[in-house]
Amino acid sequence: MYLKDESSHPTGSLKHRLARSLFLYALANGWLREGRPVIEASSGSTAVSEAYFARLLGLPFIAVMPATTSPEKIAAIEFHGGRCHLVERACDLNCDSEKLARETGGHFMDQFTYAERATDWRANNNIAESIFKQMAEEPSPIPDWIVCSPGTGGTAATLGRYVSYRRHDTRILCADPEVSVFYDGYQAALAGGNDWRGMTCNGGSRVEGIGRPRVESSFIPTSVDAMVKVPDALSLAAMRHVSRQLGRRVGGSTGTNFIGVLQAAQWMREAGRQGSIVSILCDSGDRYAHSYYDPAWYVRQGIDVDAADAQVAAAVAGQGLPGLPWCSLEAL
Repeated sequence: MYLKDESSHPTGSLKHRLARSLFLYALANGWLREGRPVIEASSGSTAVSEAYFARLLGLPFIAVMPATTSPEKIAAIEFHGGRCHLVERACDLNCDSEKLARETGGHFMDQFTYAERATDWRANNNIAESIFKQMAEEPSPIPDWIVCSPGTGGTAATLGRYVSYRRHDTRILCADPEVSVFYDGYQAALAGGNDWRGMTCNGGSRVEGIGRPRVESSFIPTSVDAMVKVPDALSLAAMRHVSRQLGRRVGGSTGTNFIGVLQAAQWMREAGRQGSIVSILCDSGDRYAHSYYDPAWYVRQGIDVDAADAQVAAAVAGQGLPGLPWCSLEAL
């Protein structure tokens, strides 16, 4: 099992790649104007990375974010010269961003629409090409599974398209957090429903950076081979497990991914298969000192830490996960 460490980018997360692609796409399309702000709807990491690139271009940057975003992420955005516009409801992020763009004459970057098309999945400098290049010298260079989690849907689209383009025998597994509609949208799309794009759910994800209350335009169900639905308690228990193993803190989305890895490993064992699984270390846990690494936060959220830790430990020991909801192209 391999973790692709995306926290090593200058802005500390997987979203550095996306922000670079979005700025190149916006520049090539003539959407940016000198002195006019760039505006983004983001739970944090994309905004941190976009603030970095906006400063390189000498452009103002405004991040439209949930009020619950960690103070560490807000500080990182401000460090790169951006400012934060906080909203109470996650479902209002896009509307508020569009309004700010109209009022300021700026450009709404709209990662949730453009993530899947701004990244050139055929070229170098995308995460899929980087994974396979780094895996080339490993004992099992072509992974059986690559596991990611959907935020915009762009990473899954890039991975799935690249694998098909290069004709690799690799499957893509998306691990969706508890409060998110992507899993339901995937099920509906595979079942042949016509309204899956309009599906929504109530509330915002407690795992920052992934999960959405609506199925975003960048989510391409046909680029994903399987999805699994992960309770937040298990995501965060897996986060703690990975942190202990590495001797460094990782974020909650890495924990969600690791539950997906355990599910993929369980399927491989059941099928008598050996091989490699690759997942993504999305960002550092240092951004979550006031939430995931604060015991009082779990009390406020009503999460049973001990029970979740025991479930993850049992799964790591090969005893399997509790019956998580999952769906796949093969199953349908």
